[in-house]
Amino acid sequence: MTRLNVVREGNGPIVVLSHALGCDLHMWDGVAALLARAHTVVRYDHRNHGASEVIAGPLTLQTLADDAAEVIEREAQGEPVHFVGLSMGGMTAQALAPKHPKLLRSVVIANSSAHYPDAAPWRTRVETVQAQGVAAIAPGAVARWLTPEYVSTPEGAAAAVTLHDALVGTDAVGYIASCNAVAAIDFRESNRRISVPTLVIAGTRDEATPPSMSEAMVAAIRGSRLATIEAAHLSAVERPVEFTQLLVDFWRSL
Repeated sequence: MTRLNVVREGNGPIVVLSHALGCDLHMWDGVAALLARAHTVVRYDHRNHGASEVIAGPLTLQTLADDAAEVIEREAQGEPVHFVGLSMGGMTAQALAPKHPKLLRSVVIANSSAHYPDAAPWRTRVETVQAQGVAAIAPGAVARWLTPEYVSTPEGAAAAVTLHDALVGTDAVGYIASCNAVAAIDFRESNRRISVPTLVIAGTRDEATPPSMSEAMVAAIRGSRLATIEAAHLSAVERPVEFTQLLVDFWRSL
């Protein structure tokens, strides 16, 4: 069993939060603080990230989904959970939902994709990290994650530094394995088998996973809904209040 770093807060219905590539569970600090007023909030670091174990060798999103299933089984003790994933966490949700529907009350897939038609940018990123380390790609990544307007505020500037430092602190070999896993995703057919209530959140200014990728997921997932938020890729960091409200409104509607 992989050793994953897990943080649990609050009381109430259980929500599990799954973070983006190159981030850690602190990506969710703003959202978790709001949710924990009325929910049990479980956050974890993906393998190869944060304070979780770094595992050598190739990786797939199905492995990350199986990690998530273990967290849910341990933390929820048979109670189905609301699973919220952003970016790589949203890909984890897409791999988790068809295989482990009984663990889930609902899923939220934010700022994510079901498929990348062109793997070349991922290959370039991997080659850069192999040659120069994770620090070489960090400024560009953070620039995609947050809008310039947000970063120009004191709160946004602090968030950018925190995210940059978390990314630079990510193990290079683990990061490369995670990049390769993300580049290889193809949930276009399996998304048609998702049967749990699903909300897809798109950032209107997300260049990493533009809204068209969210629209494609909604078209495939039966009964799913689309919501938008005016933010770049890490919408939960940039707009925690609006992001949390979208979650709560969705859960209340079920």
